[in-house]
Formats: sequence, C-alpha cells, structure tokens
Amino acid sequence: MGDHLPNQEEHSSKVIVVSGGTDGMGRATALARAKRGDDVIVIGSNAEKGQRIVAETRSAGARGAVHFIRADLSSIAETGRVIEEVSARTDRIDALCLFANRQSPQRVLTDEGVERTFALYYLSRYLLGQGLSPRMRSSPNGVIVNVAGVGMTKGSIHWDDLHLSSGYSTIAAQLQAGRANDLLGVAYAAQPEPAARYVLFHPGFTRSGDLSPLPIAARAMIRAAAFIAARSIEAAIEPIHGFIDTPSAEPLMANDRGKALPLTLPTLDQANAERLALITRTLVGDVSSES
Repeated sequence: MGDHLPNQEEHSSKVIVVSGGTDGMGRATALARAKRGDDVIVIGSNAEKGQRIVAETRSAGARGAVHFIRADLSSIAETGRVIEEVSARTDRIDALCLFANRQSPQRVLTDEGVERTFALYYLSRYLLGQGLSPRMRSSPNGVIVNVAGVGMTKGSIHWDDLHLSSGYSTIAAQLQAGRANDLLGVAYAAQPEPAARYVLFHPGFTRSGDLSPLPIAARAMIRAAAFIAARSIEAAIEPIHGFIDTPSAEPLMANDRGKALPLTLPTLDQANAERLALITRTLVGDVSSES
C-alpha cells in the first residue's frame, strides 16, 4: 500500500482513480482497467470490499494493479485526506472516474453539517476534481468522467435549501445532486486552463450499485425492474473506456448511454454553473474553517 505508483517515464500504463470503486460500475471499471494494464487507485468506504477487489485483481493475473484507499467521501475532511494520499502515491493521473453515490431513505446531516447525499454525490466529486487537478495536469490526455444523470431534466437545485431541511425525499436528494453534477462539469470546463477534459456521462438504468440502505420492499422493486429493463454493468461502462483511451479534444462532453448531447441543454446553464461554483466554494470554506 505504501509503494509509489510509477510516473510516466517509468511506466506506459495509465493511472486511474476511481471513487466508489468497490461496487457496481465503479468496481467493474476498476477491474477492467487493471486487466488492461493500468494502475488503479480505488476509493471506497468498505474495507472488506476493498481488500476483495485487490485480491481479485491479483488472482486474475491482471497486468495492472488495484490499490485501495478506505474513506468516507461524504466527509469533506476525509476527502481532503484522500487527495493528499493519492497525490503522494503518483506523479500523474490520467483519468479520474467519479462513481461514489449512495441513496439515503432518511435525511442525514454529516458531522460537518451537510446533507449526506449532496456531500457524497456532489461535494466529493467537486473536491476530488479540484484537489487532484495538479496531478491530472501532468497527463497529456487527462480526463474526468463524472457518472451521473446528464440528459435528465427532472429535479432542480434547491438554491435556498441545499441541505433539504424541508421536503426531503430520496428522489429529491438524488435529483438535486445529479443536476449539481451537470453544473459541476460546466464550471470545471469553463476554467481558464482546465487541467483535464471533462465528461458528463449517464449510463442509464443499470444493474449496479449498493441497495442495502433502502427498505426491503424498495430493494425488491428495483431488482425486479432491473431484471426486466436494466442494462448489464459491462454494457453500461463500455463508453467509459473510450473516454479514457481516446479523450475528446473538447473541454466538456455530455453523453447519455453512448449518445452525445448538446451542451445547450438548460441543465447545463453557464450562469447556474457559476452560481453553484461560488456557493460550493463558500460552503467548503466555511466547513473547513470550522473544523
């Protein structure tokens, strides 16, 4: 775990960071990239699952390797620690794949006072993208792949109540964070000299993810629907390999199940992206100053 990953001159493989990499599409992406010969840093909250993916990579005889970092990415402080640890491990990052998300049936505030879905699904992605940008700048074709729900129009940013103190529901929290991730990509790409290209990717309904936080009835309903209509994990992640191996020359790309989307969608509004970026910087700053 303490060994330093190879830099570009020492090794021709890519260095990939995967948040939410111990379940579902994140796990499948990490394993597939290791088998292709890449060095993959997986971030997840479950130590047992992390050890399992490391062992599976070794037993499969993968040309690359998986390195696991245990962290609760709903914590701003923990995410900061991850950024420091990843930066100490590698001189460059070729791809940052953002999957971390977990549905919460009840409204929960983190120890830092942030609604947990917003913290995990959106804030961790904001922090990892910004914090790891110096290492991504060292890659000639660095790319951030944010796996969320671009192309969907349902849901909105609750500008006056980001923590959903009134009217909370699992769906409202998920949709708000999804729309926030749309704007995150817009804001990142609009920086004067972004460190990496940014891809907003919607994989569609997929047989993926950890359903354990949900009530038994909800889990059964989702699994039944997935059996009938959901895509396989392998099919869902296939476009991601293209984003990593042959990144677009454009600073921002939006893609829904392999289909390019216009950047003129109302959910990708530049003014709203700037507004959210300002609010986010203030929120992160306020939390950091209190810790």
